[in-house]
Amino acid sequence: MKPIRTLFAALLLAAVAWAQNAAPDSTQSSELVTSKPAADSAKAPVDTLAYAFHKAYISIEGGEMYPFGDLVDAVENSFYGGIGFRYSYWPDFDGFIHFNYAYVKVRAEGIPFPGVHQFVGRIGLDWHWRLLRPLAIGAGFTCNWTRADSDEEDKYYEGRGGMLLDNETEFGWFARVNMPFTSFKGITAGLNVLWEQLWTLPERSNTLTVGFYLERRIW
Repeated sequence: MKPIRTLFAALLLAAVAWAQNAAPDSTQSSELVTSKPAADSAKAPVDTLAYAFHKAYISIEGGEMYPFGDLVDAVENSFYGGIGFRYSYWPDFDGFIHFNYAYVKVRAEGIPFPGVHQFVGRIGLDWHWRLLRPLAIGAGFTCNWTRADSDEEDKYYEGRGGMLLDNETEFGWFARVNMPFTSFKGITAGLNVLWEQLWTLPERSNTLTVGFYLERRIW
C-alpha cells in the first residue's frame, strides 16, 4: 500500500498545481480579446532546428523501486538515486536522459550473494499535452547493467543468479508521468512515476519506480 499512498499524494499535489496554472486570468483574457490579430500573427511556424536544445535542465532524483510479477519473490524493494538532463526538443516535446544507481537485495533462496549493484540509463521523450499541463507523459528505452555483490569467482554458475557474477546487461522500455508541483527560486520539485519492462527471458521483468526530483534550468 505504501507506493499507492505515495502515488495518490503526488496526484493530489499535481492536481493543485494544474488547477493553479489552468485558472483564467482576467487581465490576460482582456488582452487576448483586444489583441486577437496579434495572437493570430503569433501562430507562425516554429523553427524546430532553433527550438531543439533552446532550453536545458539538470536534476537530481531519489526514490524507491517496487518489483512486480516474478521479481517480487526474487528481490526486495530498493532505494535509488540518480541524475538527469532534460532539454527542449520539439514544440510540446522534451528529450531527457537519466542515470540511476540502486543496490538491490535478493530474497530468493539459492542465490550465492546478498545483493546486486544496478546501474540504469534511460533516454526518452516527454509530451506536454496542453490539457494536462503541467503534467507530462513520457516514454523511451532503458539499459540495465547489473553485477552481483560478490568476489567469489569459484561460485560462478553455482546456484540461481550465478551468471550475475560476470555482469549482465538487459534492455527494455518504459513509460512515465512527470508531475512538477512547486517551484522556488528557479528550482522545481516534482515526482516521476515510471513503469519499466526489461526484455529478459524466459519472462519479462516489470518494475514500478516512484521518485522525487529537484530540477534547475542551466540555459
